[in-house]
Amino acid sequence: MFATRRHVAVIPCRWGASRFPGKPLAVLGTMPMLWHVHQRCRQAHHLDDAVVATDDHRIEATCRRLDIPCVMTGEHPTGTDRVAECAQHLQADAYINVQGDEPFISPEAIDAVSDALTRLDPGALAVNAYATLSDAAAVVDHNVVKVIVDDNDKAMMFSRQPIPYPKSHRPTYLRQLGLYGFTHDGLELFQQLEQGPVERAEGIEMLRLIEHGYGVRMLPVSDNGIAIDTPEDLERARTMLLTEKPA
Repeated sequence: MFATRRHVAVIPCRWGASRFPGKPLAVLGTMPMLWHVHQRCRQAHHLDDAVVATDDHRIEATCRRLDIPCVMTGEHPTGTDRVAECAQHLQADAYINVQGDEPFISPEAIDAVSDALTRLDPGALAVNAYATLSDAAAVVDHNVVKVIVDDNDKAMMFSRQPIPYPKSHRPTYLRQLGLYGFTHDGLELFQQLEQGPVERAEGIEMLRLIEHGYGVRMLPVSDNGIAIDTPEDLERARTMLLTEKPA
């Protein structure tokens, strides 16, 4: 079923995150965070390769020490722009952007995105995974990106604010995961599009496609992990990691 196509995961990692500089190399358990993300990609069944993309030589050196494939890129405004440059050096039919701050990302979710890319509807350039939010604190956390999905599984809007606003009805809130899949052509077009005012204001790269009138196929998956945006998130992740280990 999957022999005729090549799908590659690219993990964009940068040093200078404003909320948490050096985040990809923050130690979780006994290994840096980027190692955990790469391990999750290795556990997925539908990927042919998984590489780190970075512009930082400290991250490159760590990847070399841990025997993780790494591609050096220039500076970029978003992780997907970095993935697009990396794709120029990696031949594939599709590329899956697995954010470097998702150490608990589900391998099954990665496989689901890979599978959905083989059946992408006309007019959609990307597949983006999402999960239901059950934590009330996460709903109001601006580090957690929320998404509204229409009846055709297309993204209507992404925001760091709680959307939709519960004026007269209590909605179900959905969390956008840092897990995006692109065809080769879709990724190339993404890189050519200019950042719009809403993307720049929110700091959410998938808004670029919506602002330019392109569709983003949203894919529901089961995921109970957290994204690491702050040192406080890292402490929560360390607790979560302990609960995953066998007694």
